[in-house]
Amino acid sequence: MSTDLSFVHLIINASVLVQLVMLLLIIASLVSWTMIFNKRVVLNKARREANQFEERFWSLEDLSPLYSRISNQRYQASGMEKIFEAGFKEFARLRKQGSIDADAVLEGAQRSMRIAMNKEIDSLETNLSFLATVGSTSPYVGLFGTVWGIMNSFRALGNVQQATIAMVAPGIAEALIATAMGLFAAIPAVIAYNRYSNDVERLISRYEIFTEEFLSILQRHAHN
Repeated sequence: MSTDLSFVHLIINASVLVQLVMLLLIIASLVSWTMIFNKRVVLNKARREANQFEERFWSLEDLSPLYSRISNQRYQASGMEKIFEAGFKEFARLRKQGSIDADAVLEGAQRSMRIAMNKEIDSLETNLSFLATVGSTSPYVGLFGTVWGIMNSFRALGNVQQATIAMVAPGIAEALIATAMGLFAAIPAVIAYNRYSNDVERLISRYEIFTEEFLSILQRHAHN
């Protein structure tokens, strides 16, 4: 008598707990893949906008027209544009008051840029913690399903006098599917997390360098 060990048959006939583990891993995998593609789009857009803004920024001698265009544009600024807008706006506001010294003006502009940069960093890091969680826990969730399936297979052997491979093969096979699903969910999440974390760190470094360079420009204007 042959035993059907097809993938679909093993999943359908798995124990309820193992099926729940498989379902959880499938959902985690689908969500993580969605986040992977979305994060790729977001980071590519952030790099492209940073390149375009830096090119415009360093090609201008007077930054007032650039600020006017950014503040009047229909879409909300992001990335370096947002940092520049926040710093220039606060710098111009404090300069108009007249009674504030140059150091206080620069400190206010720097504080505004830091706040804007932290918001941009928080946006870039969104969903990275979920990918890290999926990557670190999915193998263990799959292993739990494997242990449970193998345990049920050996428990079934206690009710028979003569054990055969055909009796334990389906239970062990369904258990190993849970492990495979855990790895399938974890590996892409780990790779994406490492790649995107590196991309985010590079963008953060660019934001910090731009903030310091822009602050130096403001410092020259503040003491004129």
